[in-house]
Amino acid sequence: MRARLVVTGVVTIALSLVGVVHAQTAVGGAGRGGTLGPIDALGQEVRRAPASSAPSPRLPDGTVDLNGLWIGGGPVVSIAQGLKPGETLPLLPIAAQLKDLRGRPKNEVDDPHLWCMPMGVPRTTPYPFRFVQNYTHRAPTHLFILFEATIHTYRQIFMDGRAHPTELDPTWFGHSVGRFEKDALVIDTVGFNDKFWFDRQGTPHTEQLHTVERWTRVNEGTLRNDVTIEDPGAFSRPFVTTWTARQAGAGDELMENFCQENNQYGAAGGYANPFGK
Repeated sequence: MRARLVVTGVVTIALSLVGVVHAQTAVGGAGRGGTLGPIDALGQEVRRAPASSAPSPRLPDGTVDLNGLWIGGGPVVSIAQGLKPGETLPLLPIAAQLKDLRGRPKNEVDDPHLWCMPMGVPRTTPYPFRFVQNYTHRAPTHLFILFEATIHTYRQIFMDGRAHPTELDPTWFGHSVGRFEKDALVIDTVGFNDKFWFDRQGTPHTEQLHTVERWTRVNEGTLRNDVTIEDPGAFSRPFVTTWTARQAGAGDELMENFCQENNQYGAAGGYANPFGK
């Protein structure tokens, strides 16, 4: 369990701030000196033990074991941070205009994820997520990624060799098929809607988006995610972004975290949206 903030006698304020405090604790559990610090300290620096550099564990059949609780592995502020040094996003002019219209600080509050909608792929949050494989001798037919963020969302990855359907209803997480290539889990996803933003900058995409993630457990405490992004409706060419996730602290678990669609950060109770400043 991670630390929780208890505010006695001011229930409505506690409810409106729980997302802010929870984000702090999910990143690292405690701030300097083992305390949370100010409750408005978004992005507060925290201390954690170094990630374990022991060899990656394996399942009984020899497959690398991705099970466990992880933090990171995708963009938050800007997807461009995952590019190689010197590279820039190959945005088409119309996509660049849309990004500029959305971006900070102009219309940042329009980010669907700030209004409790799913974050899409490959975006992440300060909240942890969990890979769920199976431990049996049988080859898995499914693999799941459980997210604490937003509305207890999850991704379902089909591991039974099926192809993508020829017709798909666009969804927030798309349709994912997976396979192992040596020690890398490769997740191929299509069928996205165009609603989620790649990051807080408002980087857009279209329903033509196709992602290929390569998740590699570098060692016991580190996951590397190399994501190839292809979308001829928003980008002039495919490109690759690389992200690192680290193992969550010992004893940490997914916590119940619900955020209802169009929740206005306590507006119904008279509290302003902190992202509207």
